[in-house]
Amino acid sequence: MLVTGTTRCRHTYFTYMTAPVYLDHAATTPVRDEVMAAMAPFFGARFGNPSSVHRWGREARVALDEARERVAACLGAHTDEVCFTSGGTEGDNFAILGVSRTLRASGRTVAITTPIEHKAILAAVHHVAAEGGEECIVPVDSDGVVEYDAFARCLGSRVAIASVMWVNNETGVIQDIARLAADTKAAGATFHTDAVQAFGKVDIDAKRIPFDLLTISGHKLGAPKGIGALFIRRDTPLEPMFHGGSQDRGRRPGTENVAFAVGLATATELVLAEHAVEYERLHALRDTFESRLRERIPDLVVHSSGAPRAPHISNVSIPGTESESMLMALDMRGIACSAGSACQSGSVSASHVLSAMGVSNALANAALRLSFGCLSTDASVDRAVEVLAMLATKARGPLVAH
Repeated sequence: MLVTGTTRCRHTYFTYMTAPVYLDHAATTPVRDEVMAAMAPFFGARFGNPSSVHRWGREARVALDEARERVAACLGAHTDEVCFTSGGTEGDNFAILGVSRTLRASGRTVAITTPIEHKAILAAVHHVAAEGGEECIVPVDSDGVVEYDAFARCLGSRVAIASVMWVNNETGVIQDIARLAADTKAAGATFHTDAVQAFGKVDIDAKRIPFDLLTISGHKLGAPKGIGALFIRRDTPLEPMFHGGSQDRGRRPGTENVAFAVGLATATELVLAEHAVEYERLHALRDTFESRLRERIPDLVVHSSGAPRAPHISNVSIPGTESESMLMALDMRGIACSAGSACQSGSVSASHVLSAMGVSNALANAALRLSFGCLSTDASVDRAVEVLAMLATKARGPLVAH
């Protein structure tokens, strides 16, 4: 049976014996038809290198500059504050290592972050320490909210950069980035936020919120994998990661990916245009999913339910089950979700995010992340609840109430 996405995706999905249910939008999203159409000319007649001076190159340069301007407008930024990247991991590393290396000689050698960040952030901060700097890991409470007093205690004259994820990729918790950025700036340090899961879900405005650096990734927004952007506020100290060319004002040398930059610009505009309606739709789907699943499984644990959350992520544990076997059983029944981040080479292990929140090993090993998006419908939520309740009954016996 041919299954298609919602009108927001306008993307033909795949065939399956029963209707497939994709609940892993936090891992990746399908490329939107509007994005594909916007990119298509740059794989054909408009193939020029934007560094070339002839008309093919000039045409590509115009498209690239317009794409940068469009992304900047979506962030409330100046055009020269947007640097295209290959995605979230590159942007996070560029921000943390670029600032740390630039400021090291001035005596600012400390990088601050939290234990619930994406592995790209944590690995970069660990690398700062490996290069002779220091790291300060700020704890979070049981809901995964940063402990602000502890964050303030880390700030000082030796801090180069602080990096806190705006929306957590496993729990959906929203941090008070405006407060954290303001405190960091008051201490004379640089503030970065990974907004990969936040763009289109929270209000991001570089004119109003004093972050210095911000990362987004296209494949979370209906653009292709392999494109993202790093917002770099003017006068932010940042050493390039790569060398060998003058592209992007020397910040990121190499021939620019014009097609994907145009795709990212198109996706960001579409996401913002649909934000209000889509926010309410996803919020309703997530709340319906959690309430109906709790009716079927009364001892269900919804992680971070006491904190502000983005509307598209639900992280739940069914006591007495195990994530890996549940994921396999769900996949066999055409339901896609995850046990946490999708950046672990397909591995399933206890979430470092939940562990940092003080969640027991038993519950952390039972956690499932379901993330809603353009392919999510009321019917997909109903199907997920039914299958999860059935699998829980099978795994736990008579403990599940019906």
